[in-house]
Amino acid sequence: MAMDEKWSKGMDVELKPGERIDMLYQDQVHIIQSKDVFSFSLDAVLLANFANPRKNGRGLTVDLGSGNGAIPLFMAHKVQGQIVGVEIQPELAEMARRSVAMNQLEDKITIKNEDMRDIFSDIRPGSADTVVSNPPYFAVDSEKTVMKEDEHYAIARHEIKADLTLVTKTANKLLKNKAHFYMVHRPDRLFEILDALRAAHLSPKKLQFVYPKPNSEANIVLIDAIKDGDGTGARILPPIITHNPDGSYRQEILDIYEGKNQDD
Repeated sequence: MAMDEKWSKGMDVELKPGERIDMLYQDQVHIIQSKDVFSFSLDAVLLANFANPRKNGRGLTVDLGSGNGAIPLFMAHKVQGQIVGVEIQPELAEMARRSVAMNQLEDKITIKNEDMRDIFSDIRPGSADTVVSNPPYFAVDSEKTVMKEDEHYAIARHEIKADLTLVTKTANKLLKNKAHFYMVHRPDRLFEILDALRAAHLSPKKLQFVYPKPNSEANIVLIDAIKDGDGTGARILPPIITHNPDGSYRQEILDIYEGKNQDD
């Protein structure tokens, strides 16, 4: 559900041109979106649902490439500790901060407008219990490819500012020993993903493939990796199918959007 007018949950929010407010988790989470700058996708919702913070989320959780703050907002209900979202684009970081304030979560969620290379002046290496990331999916194979898109979307979708190597190495440096890194990505880059994880000493432990319809190819993969794991015993979880044959969301996806499958 979306609301386009001036509205608030915890405060008045003056929306900028092209912005709207979307509501999830039985209208308990409100997030500012923009068709001109950035909108989260199903990938972010699935990743937030897939991630399982250690120790009931009492420790630090870091989201790398936070965009408009979707994943921190969607994970806030199952994290008791602090969440830091790291976003390099100032417009998106500012949008995320307004959403955090609107949800009255400033005491739990902090948005850093920084390159992830520079965050260790604010976050001590080896201090995070959980790291999550919905990174750019597409390699930059030509300037023409990138220039087809708006700058904000191009940076969010293409590895212009951050690639798999940077994301995985940053996750490793942030995490405590044996802590978990959760990532969503594209199956057609799976071998590159696994290589990058192993090079960063992150051992894949769980993979779950997501399919748009029955009998279709997977278009999303969810990955749970552990820092300095033994590199054995990976599990392939049952598949998720997102849509019915008529194009509508399946009930399990609607339940995720509504938060009905979350623990109290």
